[in-house]
Amino acid sequence: MKDIAEDLGVSLMTVSKALRNHSDISHKTRERVLQRMRELNYQPDWIARSMVTRKTYLVGLVLPDLMHSFFAEIAKGVARKLDPLGYQVVISNTEEDGEVEQRHIDVLLTRKVDGLIIASAQRDGKVFDMLATRKIPYVLMDRSITGVDANFVGVKDEEIGALATEHLIKQGCRRIAHLRGPALATGAGRLKGYRKALAKHGIEAQSSYVVSAQYGDNTGYEATRELLKLNPPPDGIFGYNDPVAAGAVKAVLEAGLRVPEDIAIIGAGNVHYSDLLRVPLSTIDQSSTVIGETTAQLLSELMETKIPLEPRHIFIPPRLVVRESSERKKQG
Repeated sequence: MKDIAEDLGVSLMTVSKALRNHSDISHKTRERVLQRMRELNYQPDWIARSMVTRKTYLVGLVLPDLMHSFFAEIAKGVARKLDPLGYQVVISNTEEDGEVEQRHIDVLLTRKVDGLIIASAQRDGKVFDMLATRKIPYVLMDRSITGVDANFVGVKDEEIGALATEHLIKQGCRRIAHLRGPALATGAGRLKGYRKALAKHGIEAQSSYVVSAQYGDNTGYEATRELLKLNPPPDGIFGYNDPVAAGAVKAVLEAGLRVPEDIAIIGAGNVHYSDLLRVPLSTIDQSSTVIGETTAQLLSELMETKIPLEPRHIFIPPRLVVRESSERKKQG
């Protein structure tokens, strides 16, 4: 590093910042340093560096389902924010299993990550008590945990449920079903918002119209097939996320019914393919990339500070996106 600094007439600190892709130096200077590194075939000794700085510049990103593009888009936002700061993101997929999540967090801690971003499948706060005891900076994302007062970035799930249900009511739906999510903050909050919206408009919330559909399009498909056996069947369906709602669309069309004329359908998440489905899917946009970027920014502040900070809760406003799956044409 000293040789590179002397060759280029820059400080040792500038070379260090170029290695970490730090934003304090210009793009031109960074490229000069990196080009000289390549010429000298220089490889940084990250282990030695971490022994000096007591930092690994690794961040653990713990996600429940990498096949769900909502979380893939969040990961993109996290990397986009942390990469210029010199951090590398290590992604862990837990398959919505709390025990797997705990094991993966333990492994990440053995790798001495500087911080963690977690979309958790935990039912209690034991893991987070351990992180607090070990003073590991972490941010909960998308899912809050009851009884855990931690830094959090996400959307208010009750607002998502209310916004989606209100939209179906405005389209003339009165027998509105809900394909509910897992017994986590996301599932419970969206169910609560759904019920509140129905009560606001004097519509009875029938238990037979609430069916579990926890993990994706297949569960949404099977749950909707059960709903279609009811007499009368629903005239509107709110799926707790877009994959579940996409499964509902498939089931309704296979039954020879029309979307949205017979059954209007809306999801949540606004995943990247929602407008490319056979019937473009109405949804609640959660600004997934913004959630990722905001979470990463908050974690970077926690990792850099020397003073303990009070937990912050940052909520991204949800936004209704109306497409063909729910928009009924006005008569007359």
